[in-house]
Amino acid sequence: MSAPDPIIALRGVTKTFGQGATAFQAVKGVDLDIMAGDFVAVMGPSGSGKSTTMNILGCLDVPTGGEFRFKGHHVERLDRDQRALLRRRYLGFVFQGFNLLARTTALENVELPLLYRGEDKKTRADMGMAALDKVGLADWWDHTPAELSGGQQQRVAIARAIVTQPDVLLADEPTGNLDSERSVEIMDLLTDLNRTAGITVLMVTHEQDMADFAHTIIHFKDGLVDRTHATGRGQAA
Repeated sequence: MSAPDPIIALRGVTKTFGQGATAFQAVKGVDLDIMAGDFVAVMGPSGSGKSTTMNILGCLDVPTGGEFRFKGHHVERLDRDQRALLRRRYLGFVFQGFNLLARTTALENVELPLLYRGEDKKTRADMGMAALDKVGLADWWDHTPAELSGGQQQRVAIARAIVTQPDVLLADEPTGNLDSERSVEIMDLLTDLNRTAGITVLMVTHEQDMADFAHTIIHFKDGLVDRTHATGRGQAA
């Protein structure tokens, strides 16, 4: 039996900002395979190319050169509208800043991606409550961000990211604004979503103890993948 194809594959991906004498190559030819169901931590110092690569993987930016395949499709050939559709259908995003709307309830925040997708009110409410239930906040659906702790706000942000049932969750320093206890709670939640829902997780972090929750750790250096290693936690079933 042949090995499964990666859900994400980069081949010789480069990214250059600027032109001429001021040009700066942030990514210098990255080759990378991400398998469906993996939990990947991405690490590296500032300027290593990890954030630029993550922006490309999230279809927030396009490579200057090379190939980016998602589920076998060449993303680098898509136009802006097509990339937006891919983001809306297959990807979820969690950021260090919770990015919640201050004057709206937890449920209304979670419903936002569904509103952009054109779902009707009942569908939005049902899917939004299901997502809040998955992160343990169904009883807090009518609370605004000001009425929630930092950990609860990040849980709402995660519910918003998974409400569309994405294949891939991209998390950028998801515990960066949390204390150590809340950080572990968020990592346990991401681990559970990866294991039970089969969501592929790609997480940028500077914290080794957070990276150790992942199955695979990828280290960036000088615009390239420096090394990749398994943590021994195993792949999601």
